[in-house]
Amino acid sequence: MKNNKVSDKIRYVILFVFGLLMLFPFVWMLSTSIKQGREVYSLSLLVKSPSIANYTRLFSSSYFVRWFLNSFIAGTIVTCSILFFDSLMGYTFAKHNFRGKKLIFILVLSTMMIPTEMLVIPWYLISSKLNWVDTYWGIVFPGLMTGFGTFLMRQFFDTLPDDLFDAGRIDGMNEFTIWAQIGIPLVKAALSALAIFSFVGNWNAFLWPLIVSSEIHMYTLPVGLALFNGEFATEWEMIMTGASVATIPVIIIYIIFQRQIIEGIALTGVKG
Repeated sequence: MKNNKVSDKIRYVILFVFGLLMLFPFVWMLSTSIKQGREVYSLSLLVKSPSIANYTRLFSSSYFVRWFLNSFIAGTIVTCSILFFDSLMGYTFAKHNFRGKKLIFILVLSTMMIPTEMLVIPWYLISSKLNWVDTYWGIVFPGLMTGFGTFLMRQFFDTLPDDLFDAGRIDGMNEFTIWAQIGIPLVKAALSALAIFSFVGNWNAFLWPLIVSSEIHMYTLPVGLALFNGEFATEWEMIMTGASVATIPVIIIYIIFQRQIIEGIALTGVKG
């Protein structure tokens, strides 16, 4: 019993130390966001003269709110699309047998192995030909469906008993209705986790929005904040202030849906 108590204490100490290490960059960001002048370059986390001038300047910018809304709109559109199409594809791969099923599933998964940098040129050519440059469609269309989401939903649907879906077919329900009324309510944990991953991933996206947006009013938040990084000087206090505001939606989402995140990851691939 004593050995177990000692080992538990050691685990708690290790977790506490690693927790502090993970929080350190966040605390540094908040500390820098309320610093002024040369104090920005101080190595101390303590602020001698805290000020909200950086936040006032940030929100007085004519474009910051627009960048925030652009990121929110793009993230919402992509998340809704992923939840619909990826869950539908996952259900199809899990509960239907058809010729070439395994090959198609492998091809879908193989898209996860292609670096984004190799895809931006064909994506841009498509956007340019369809006049999607500097539009929301140009920002969101590469992420409307994902291999990861398809895999996640397929694993969850695969854990559900086939008898439930057969009962729906006996009752005369079509496949879309079976997916919507029987399947979706049973995979809410996976949908919640997928929604969080999708929204956060698109909220933080930088490379593609930077390439497809040439007008400043169409920048997303990460791209807009990069404007504070000049050729000869970097306004670290403004970058940290903007980053502090940008983390608020993500933190709120994680606080509200942290149980679904854990369930969605823990149950992936569990057959039963």
